Amino acid sequence: MTEKTAGSGGTGGSGTTARPDDLAARVAALMPRATAELAELVAMPSVADPRQYPAEHCRRTAEWVAKAFAEAGLQDVRLVPTPDGSHAVLGHRPPPPGAPTVLLYSHYDVQPPLDDSAWHSPPFELTERDGRLYGRGSADCKGNIVMHLTALRALGDDIPVGLKLVVEGSEEQGTGGLEAYVPDHAEELRADALLICDTGNAAVGVPTATTVLRGLANVVVTVSTLAGDLHSGMFGGPAPDALAALIRMLDSLRDADGATRVNGLDSGGSWQGLGYDEEQFRADAQVLEGVGLLGSGSVADRLWARPAVTVLGIDCPPVVGSAAAVPARARARVSLRVPPGMDAALAADALAAHLEAAAPWGARVEVEREGTGSAFRAATDGPAYAALDRAMREAYGKPVSFLGQGGSIPLCNVLATTFPDAELILMGVEEPRCLIHAPNESVEPSEIERMAHVEALFLRYYGART
Repeated sequence: MTEKTAGSGGTGGSGTTARPDDLAARVAALMPRATAELAELVAMPSVADPRQYPAEHCRRTAEWVAKAFAEAGLQDVRLVPTPDGSHAVLGHRPPPPGAPTVLLYSHYDVQPPLDDSAWHSPPFELTERDGRLYGRGSADCKGNIVMHLTALRALGDDIPVGLKLVVEGSEEQGTGGLEAYVPDHAEELRADALLICDTGNAAVGVPTATTVLRGLANVVVTVSTLAGDLHSGMFGGPAPDALAALIRMLDSLRDADGATRVNGLDSGGSWQGLGYDEEQFRADAQVLEGVGLLGSGSVADRLWARPAVTVLGIDCPPVVGSAAAVPARARARVSLRVPPGMDAALAADALAAHLEAAAPWGARVEVEREGTGSAFRAATDGPAYAALDRAMREAYGKPVSFLGQGGSIPLCNVLATTFPDAELILMGVEEPRCLIHAPNESVEPSEIERMAHVEALFLRYYGART
């Protein structure tokens, strides 16, 4: 294994001088700069939660992003406050006469490192190990910011479309700042095609656009059975145990093979796009030897076409420090991923009703709805997708594949509603080995290079349609 701090070899050329005509060669020449800039970005702990990291880190990152895109040729690049207190970076480049406009999206905030001790290298120091670049945000989503910059620099002044830029500052926190901003500022962001670069390929070297996103319905369920905790020696047995009641309720959300079963929700959907090999999924998800996958049907069915429940957390006495007592109260945070075609609000109602009905022994149940996000499905039959397919065939030697994603990006529905005639494309440098949101997040440098090439080709081909 080789390991070294990445990005220490200088910043490379500016990307504004004369370059060869071949876009692939231009992108390749810019990769040392891309790596160096990714190291600078990863070094900024831009977690958009001031309870965990000072807000100045996000502000400094936003200023870095604004300066970089201004240097890459965008105009009026600025920081704009959004209703949740974060800042988005906006900018634009006017279109040539008659040309379409493309919106470039990414986000600069990152997930917290979670367990620092689980990282094999410092989370906020970009580190090369066995050819991959490790660090929080290296893929999600600072790698996509670098991808945008590299594509624009490779094109230089030869950009045949108009551009609009938005780089969000609170996406990972889910506080909805940009979603609230967009409807009242539609003209600032209006475009014919929207490149939402916060996803990626099915695997390294497999060019992919994400066309389906699951929605989200989160609830917090509280179970109460006693006025207060009781000594288990004196009362244990007949005294109703709130934690045991909660466990039964949560267990009722799955059938015998582990598949999600919520009363009133269809759990038999099927996926029609690119499949997901079961052994590859086991490797990508790091499933332990001998542990089975949940549910039935194809992996893709279970990931992208059916509801999926996860117990995100439980409030109950911890093992260390617990007393010999019957718990009087317990609660859990439950997440339900919702496939396209299923109403997220109705799914939240069904989840709440299921939990209430499953309570044993007359236990008292309160269900708080945290929030919902609708699922998303993209239309893929327009000129932007045709240009993307052409670009991916040239950069990867393969046609574009269509993939679903289990995560939710509520902004996509806001954009689709605000700009109903625009084509929305989800793509980027992330792939399963990146382990986004987990310790040891990483990115494959060749994906940054080839996806920057794809983006540059896309802008060229999409502009040529006129």
